[in-house]
Amino acid sequence: MAKNPSPIIDDPLTWLLSPENPSVRYFTLAKLLEHPFEDLDVQEAQGAIMESQPVQAILGMQDAEGWWDSHVSPLNPMYCGTIWQLGYLAELGASITNPAIRKGAEVVWNNAQGERGDFPIESKTFHKFSPEDMLCMDGIALWTLIRLGYGMDDSRASKAIGFVSQALLNAEMRCRFNANQPCAWGGMKALRALAALPVDQRNATTRSAIDKSARFFLECNLAQADFPRKPNGKISQHWFKLGFPRNYQSDLLEMAFTLADLGYATEKRFKPLVDFILYKRRPDGTWKLEETLPKMPVPLAQKGQPSRWVTWQAWYVLKAAGVENPKA
Repeated sequence: MAKNPSPIIDDPLTWLLSPENPSVRYFTLAKLLEHPFEDLDVQEAQGAIMESQPVQAILGMQDAEGWWDSHVSPLNPMYCGTIWQLGYLAELGASITNPAIRKGAEVVWNNAQGERGDFPIESKTFHKFSPEDMLCMDGIALWTLIRLGYGMDDSRASKAIGFVSQALLNAEMRCRFNANQPCAWGGMKALRALAALPVDQRNATTRSAIDKSARFFLECNLAQADFPRKPNGKISQHWFKLGFPRNYQSDLLEMAFTLADLGYATEKRFKPLVDFILYKRRPDGTWKLEETLPKMPVPLAQKGQPSRWVTWQAWYVLKAAGVENPKA
C-alpha cells in the first residue's frame, strides 16, 4: 500500500500559530516571534497547553502518589517512567504550577537524586560506573526539572546544576557506552539543561561550563559528526535525523537549537549546522519529522509528516543565525 503523500503547507507561520497545537503556538509566539509574556495571545496559548489532549492524557496515567508506571525508580522504565512523562510534559510547555506535575517532580527529587546532585540511574543494563558516567541521564532529568519551573532558588536544583556544571568544566563527558570517550550525546543533554536555566540564575561556574562545552562542540564539524567516538565506531544515524521528542540520543537540530539559544548561532563554525538545516527544509518552508520515540504511551508527533515541532525549532535556528525562512 502506498504511503500518503506529505501535505503542502501554504503558509508555514499560520500553520505554526494554529490553535490545533497550543504548545507550538505558544513557543512560536514567545520564542520565535518574541512576543512578551504579557501579550494576550501568549497567555491564551500557555493556558490552553494544560487543557490540550496530550497533557491531559499523560496526567491521566499518573497515580495518586505522583508516579508513572513503576514505583521502583522514577528513571525507569525508559520512556514510560516518571521522569520520562515529566519530560514530555516539559516539552509541551507544562509547569509545576499544576499540583499533579509538582507532585511528580517531587517524586523525582525524593527518589532519584544522589548526594552529589546527580541522578544515578540503576538498572541491569543502564547504571553508572562513576558519578559522571552516563551524563545524558543527569542532563535529561535536570533539563526536565528546570523547564518545569525549578531553579537556583531550590537547593536540590542548585545542587544538580552545580554537579552538571562541574562535570562539563572538568570535561567529564566520558561514557562507557562510548569506550570511555567524551560522549557527544551526554554533553549535549548536559548543555541543554544549563541552557534552560534563566540567564539571571547562571553563576560564574555555570557560565564557564556553558562556554567551555559549547566551544568543545563548535570545534567539531558537527554536520560531519567528527566529535570523539570509540575506535572504529560507526556514526549513529540518529544524529542526522530530525526527531522529536528525543531521549538519551541527540541530533543536529537539538544541538543547533541549544547553541543558538545560548547565542552562538552567528559564529562562523556554526554555519555547517545552518547548511544542514537548510538542506533538510521542504519546498513549502517546513521540515519533516524523521524520528520519534518508539514506546511513548502518548505519541506527540507523527513520523514522516511535516512537523510543527521540528519546523518552529528549525526556523528559530535560522533566525538566530540571521537567515530568514521564505519558501526554498
